Amino acid sequence: MRKERIDRGLKVRTEGIYAINSAREILYLMGPRLLLIAGLLALPFVFEFAPYWKRVINIMCAYALLAIAFDFLANYVGLVCLGGAFFTGIGGYFAAIYNVNLGLPIYLSIPLATVSGALLCTFFLLPCLPLRGVYFAIVTLMYPLLFTRIIEALDIFGGTNGITGLDSFPNPYLEHYAIIIIALVFLFGMRRFVNQDVGLVLRGVKDNDQSVKASGINVTRMRIIAVFVASFIGCFAGAYIAHLYMWAGISLFALDFSIIPIASVVIGGGGTLVGAAIGAFILVPLSEILRAFGTFRIVIYCIVLTGFIVFKSEGIMIYLQRKYHQFERWVKV
Repeated sequence: MRKERIDRGLKVRTEGIYAINSAREILYLMGPRLLLIAGLLALPFVFEFAPYWKRVINIMCAYALLAIAFDFLANYVGLVCLGGAFFTGIGGYFAAIYNVNLGLPIYLSIPLATVSGALLCTFFLLPCLPLRGVYFAIVTLMYPLLFTRIIEALDIFGGTNGITGLDSFPNPYLEHYAIIIIALVFLFGMRRFVNQDVGLVLRGVKDNDQSVKASGINVTRMRIIAVFVASFIGCFAGAYIAHLYMWAGISLFALDFSIIPIASVVIGGGGTLVGAAIGAFILVPLSEILRAFGTFRIVIYCIVLTGFIVFKSEGIMIYLQRKYHQFERWVKV
């Protein structure tokens, strides 16, 4: 008998082709995914008698969507977008306009706000697509601040008071499971998307856009697709938050919606998508727990972030993936 890594008995030639001969090996491959799905679906029941923490779960999933969008743009397309707050603000205001001003029900206002918000965000980011690195990041960071000042100065969309009276979700289970299921759909859908042909082209745009352009592919078009997909995810999160609080105001453009997703990706592990979501699942509840420390919570929060960055700079998910694939079993020689 000798020890052999479990994954070496399963993987054949590439990461996407497997030789499986038992239910145990299937469980080895599907176990982490099933654990994530079951854990998220069970959270509303775990906190059944804690309404405050059930609301935190909803916000946690919304931040997870923003983190996935940031991870996708930064690590698969090469566009470091600091405009997560831009996506949530546009999506939230569109949801308020559709629901309050036009009288559309919630099951129409959220999808319409998601699509129209993504189109508008893509339109505003279109002139920025030739920019790269810190220049693109700075411009996207300015958009939330710009829209905030415009709303305040012109006193439109309710001004500093915002738009109130949005419809709430018909029942609490729909409120909780809508965002959980959508977060899982976006997570696994984006994992599949980045491994398709279009995803491989987007990675090529990130690594060497001149080579992609030389092959006859329109690089600007590919970036437009990527920005639309990311803004689509972010605008859905904003529309959901607006209906969750039954209010849409300039706080939807707050920098928290830009900073926390970035920190989530750093902690969870960039380039994995699921790591971005796990980072949000850690940071959002942590920030709520630390509220008991008052203003001192910022110090603790910074210490935790610094510790993760210094001692686990690769990210939690990449570390766990490596350890998981190092599990060994006894096999006959």
